[in-house]
Amino acid sequence: MDVLRKAKSALVAIETALERARPLVTCHGTDATTTVIPGANALLTLDEDGARRAAAAIDERRAAGVSPRPLDGLPVLVKDNLMTAGLRSTCASAMLADFVPPYDATSVARLRAAGAVILGKTNLDEFGMGSTNEHSAFGAVRHPIDPARVPGGSSGGAAAAVALGAGWAAIASDTGGSIRQPAAYCSLVGLKPTYGRVSRFGLAALASSLDCVGWIVHSAQDSALLFNALAGYDPHDATSSREPVESAVAVLARGAGGLRIGLTEDAAALAADCPVAARALARASAVWEALGAHVIPVAMPHADAAVATYYILNACEASANMARYDGLRYGAGGDAVDAARGTGLGMEVKRRVLMGAFALSAGYYDAYYDKAMRVRALVAEDYVHAFDGVDLLCSPVAAGVAPRLGGYAADPLAMYLSDRFTVPASLAGLPALAFPAGEVEGLPVGLQLTGPRWSEPLLHRAAHAFAAAHDALPSEISGGRP
Repeated sequence: MDVLRKAKSALVAIETALERARPLVTCHGTDATTTVIPGANALLTLDEDGARRAAAAIDERRAAGVSPRPLDGLPVLVKDNLMTAGLRSTCASAMLADFVPPYDATSVARLRAAGAVILGKTNLDEFGMGSTNEHSAFGAVRHPIDPARVPGGSSGGAAAAVALGAGWAAIASDTGGSIRQPAAYCSLVGLKPTYGRVSRFGLAALASSLDCVGWIVHSAQDSALLFNALAGYDPHDATSSREPVESAVAVLARGAGGLRIGLTEDAAALAADCPVAARALARASAVWEALGAHVIPVAMPHADAAVATYYILNACEASANMARYDGLRYGAGGDAVDAARGTGLGMEVKRRVLMGAFALSAGYYDAYYDKAMRVRALVAEDYVHAFDGVDLLCSPVAAGVAPRLGGYAADPLAMYLSDRFTVPASLAGLPALAFPAGEVEGLPVGLQLTGPRWSEPLLHRAAHAFAAAHDALPSEISGGRP
């Protein structure tokens, strides 16, 4: 936000952010779901003393005439599944309620090196498993506009806190839409980079072949700054790419003229099934054409199979990754592993562990995991063919506006289906950027751009141009809430 970016000193910016952050901190170790202020429970931990020390050091550098770093003095929040040295990192789980890591995730270390100040840790669905941020051991997060609704998940705490000005940005993880969906629900910009573009070292693994470290910010320009600071090879991450990093900031001003924008959804079918998303996409098409881009329909034959494929693979990988949380190496400990896992892990985590263990078991591996991997390859192939004819794809992030708290409580399958628009890019390992595309009765609606591998600069360039043109339009999209 401008007030944080343009503060007279780093310490002033940090104090402003801290003042906004304090009301959003959950009562650690208790269920604070009865709190009804906007953005409640968005933060799990604040590092006030550490943030002040870092800000004071930055002000001393400035006073000494030292050249500023790209993110000097900007307060940044960190999703609580990314390790922060000396600062509690819980993954929003009772299993890790008091875990303090001895090292920084690479993304956190690079933030510090670029001059950012780590303000605290944000709430999430436990271990990143969920799409509403209701599956946290420390209470559900409230939407920053309507506290009767969810902010999205699993990075709902990050989105709510940034939307309310408690941080200039938040770094988070996106496995199947965990950055893009909350960003869309909260009128923010969220980037899931190409798999391997930003280091995963220090991220608590959910599904290792899908997890990506990204961020939630207010604009494509801010996202481009973070991309330049955090992208690049990391020897600590075996999946990190050595592909050269092109500056996203350098191309922002080039506009969208001449770009070929593919629309992946059939307009008539989308209007019948998801009218809010259809209206947002129709208006966006007009904006793209006004910018000089060419809008082209694109077929994605295997998109309907993406959700089932994703959740089989997600559950299988989660089942394997969760095996380490046995109460012996992590957690409160005790005499029995089953007792530790029974009390230390939440219901959604247990559900996915059981689903994954079943799908990987003898007699079912070929029917589920092996078949899902084959369909994953087909989804990725759809994108290869699509990018033969277009530069970027534009699609919804969600069917409509943020759902109400408890809306999926009786039907977990409905929560999984809410990811139908975000999981295809995750399965293909492609970069995708969510951005604001209007409002319905005061609640934000977002869209996303997906590009080929390593096309983050182009995504930022297009989204930056779209925002400039879209901001001149009325925010309200015709029609009411679903």
